[in-house]
Amino acid sequence: MIFFFVSIAFSFIAWSIVASRYIWPELRRREPVDALRPVLILNSFRFMGLAFLIPGVVSPDLPATFARSAGFGDLVAAVLALISLALLPRRAGIVSAWVFNIWGAVDLLNAFYQANRAGLFAGQLGATYFIPTVLVPLLMILHVLAFRVLLQHASESRTVPRGLPTQAWARE
Repeated sequence: MIFFFVSIAFSFIAWSIVASRYIWPELRRREPVDALRPVLILNSFRFMGLAFLIPGVVSPDLPATFARSAGFGDLVAAVLALISLALLPRRAGIVSAWVFNIWGAVDLLNAFYQANRAGLFAGQLGATYFIPTVLVPLLMILHVLAFRVLLQHASESRTVPRGLPTQAWARE
């Protein structure tokens, strides 16, 4: 199990470097809607969490409570990401992005909790081993970046006098 946790830790470190050097510098130059789009697009691939429910891909011993929670939680996150993409740049898209980001971050934290509670061990993950070791750290970092963008948007929205939107996405 130590190698599993070391893999996750190194992935967080590597993705943090990528995010701080390449992703965030690019996102912060963009308008909030344009910064949210790549985050939402990447999260639309969270349907891959359904692989936790496919016999033969994962061990038959994979705890069902973890598999169902992670698989369906990821599916909901993917759908919310796609809905948010469709609704941008309208205000409803920003609200939807908040809902997606809260759901998605909580879903990932819940998956870690459920895995620990169920006593999951890495061998039970089978071919889905790459999800918690490679994808989840990236997705968590993307959620942090999305929260930054959304909070920045909220802060800017409060400082702009009513009736004077300075950004295209402020329209309804």
